Amino acid sequence: MNASSLRFPLLAALLAMLAACLFLPGLGGGFIFDDKPNIIENTVLHLTSLKLDDVLYAAYSFQPGHGSRSLSMLSFALDYLRGGGLDPQVFKTTNLLIHALTTLALALLLRRLLTAVQWPARRAATGALIFALLWAIHPLQVSSVLYVVQRMQTLCTLFMVLALWAYLAMRQAQMAGLRSRQYGVLAVLFWALGFAAKEDAVLLPLYAWVLELTVLRFRAAQPLLATVLRKGYLWLVVVGVVVYLLVVVPHFWRWQAYPGRDFDSWERLLTQGRVLVMYLGQIVLPMPGRMPFVYDDLSISRSLWQPAATLPAWLLVFGLLAWAWRWRTNRPLFAFGVLLFFAGHFITSNVINLELAFEHRNHLPLIGAVLAIGDLCMAACQRWAVPHRAGYGLLGLAIIGLGTATGVRAHTWGDPLRQALETVKISPHSERAWLQLGGVYASRIQSRADNPSLDLTIATYQKGAAATGSATLLSNVVTFKTIRGNVTPADWEKFLTRLQQVPMNAQNRRIIWVMLNNVDREIPLDRGGVLRVIESISSRTGFRADEYLRIGAYIHNETREPGKALPYLRRAVEKSPPGDPDIDKLLTQLRAAGRGDWVQELEKLPRASPKR
Repeated sequence: MNASSLRFPLLAALLAMLAACLFLPGLGGGFIFDDKPNIIENTVLHLTSLKLDDVLYAAYSFQPGHGSRSLSMLSFALDYLRGGGLDPQVFKTTNLLIHALTTLALALLLRRLLTAVQWPARRAATGALIFALLWAIHPLQVSSVLYVVQRMQTLCTLFMVLALWAYLAMRQAQMAGLRSRQYGVLAVLFWALGFAAKEDAVLLPLYAWVLELTVLRFRAAQPLLATVLRKGYLWLVVVGVVVYLLVVVPHFWRWQAYPGRDFDSWERLLTQGRVLVMYLGQIVLPMPGRMPFVYDDLSISRSLWQPAATLPAWLLVFGLLAWAWRWRTNRPLFAFGVLLFFAGHFITSNVINLELAFEHRNHLPLIGAVLAIGDLCMAACQRWAVPHRAGYGLLGLAIIGLGTATGVRAHTWGDPLRQALETVKISPHSERAWLQLGGVYASRIQSRADNPSLDLTIATYQKGAAATGSATLLSNVVTFKTIRGNVTPADWEKFLTRLQQVPMNAQNRRIIWVMLNNVDREIPLDRGGVLRVIESISSRTGFRADEYLRIGAYIHNETREPGKALPYLRRAVEKSPPGDPDIDKLLTQLRAAGRGDWVQELEKLPRASPKR
């Protein structure tokens, strides 16, 4: 390779490193939200050596037994080993490295893409660097890069970009009549690595189809190959539609509210129109107040007219899709960008019971938005004969504006309290925002009941509960007032009344385990109150066998009504297969406690089928 061929990748690598530097002020932040169950509490990840069995257990520790996201989980385990523990800065440094590598890979992909739409070589190289930089320094990236657990998404995006680069290289070789098999092998390899990072990699064929529809147009030097491509993708689309309508929709569709949600499938789809438009607004105008990071206070669209923005949002979505289809021949880059943006949201804006909105879902779709907006701006400059100097000036202002906003937002993320306060300021009606802020104060309490942070923690949870009506925040009020020693029956009643009114989602369901963990930590929570919490939650949701065992053990051993443990133990037995060692241990303990009558009843219960 000569110096000329190395110039572009070196420039791309330099820009990638400069872009990553904008996120450095955020390295001081801590772990938040989903980092806790996936990294902090997932002790299988906490490697102390590179013994093969330990490494494999760590890699498969996400949804144990399913083997999904193994590459992401392995990277977390290696960060734990490398940092000698749970040092968030170590984990976030790896995220920065992934972001820089993705920026470099994106520049290489975009140079090929711009060449494919007939840009001159020098202009394609410059455009690729600019587009990649704009993507890398967008403020929406802050929550993807500095939220440690979202490495699952960013790592998947890295391999999707590499897979698309290899696919495009293969297709360009086929159009030129050259050897292409090596690029096909690379595309499949990168696709597999993407799957090992996150299941979103399943969308790669959709991305490739969008690329064919707009840029490549199923062309090939050999007419037979062109025919195979056209018919192959047609059948792929037909099979995909059939699977979606006959498998995906029947499996996930709910005419009633999803379990743990207060919306059904139709309402979710209606809401996603507003969510997609919200994402586009954040991309076009990334002001701090438009990026709250938490979206649990997002209103649900109950119909096309409630809220009023629902119908206009969907009209805009369909309008953009129609616009892209109409321009797919004359301005294929714009069309590809628009279709790629919506393709990237196909899973998360569909009927699956996921959270309504997350910023990290834009990590790959943002590439499409940047391309579409950039191509549209160039079309406008050409139409109105904007001087080159003015165009470059506007581009420079955009880069400075995005970089400044990203640096400021990264600085906010660099301190847990600063970030939590800013989140509450932007989203004062968000339960998650108040939980995060209260958690920051709670982490400073240490062991003193007269610590000033304890009063601040309680006041924060009370204020948050008043603003949101959250049962979880009220449960924390009860807990921390118990620590302080002035909890009242009225506090318990207020909490328990609210618990009966809220949907039994994952957050509210978790109240049971937080309270039992606090009991294990010897926080003197009222045992009668805890029992009523258990009865309230268990009457509206179900548990695993081991969870029923834990509940039964608590009621039997710690409350004044041990007889109430039996129904929970029955459910534990019924959900366990014959020969389960935990159930055998339970029966032995009950005999020793003089509960022989319970043992006889439990032994007669039907058992679950053994898992294969």
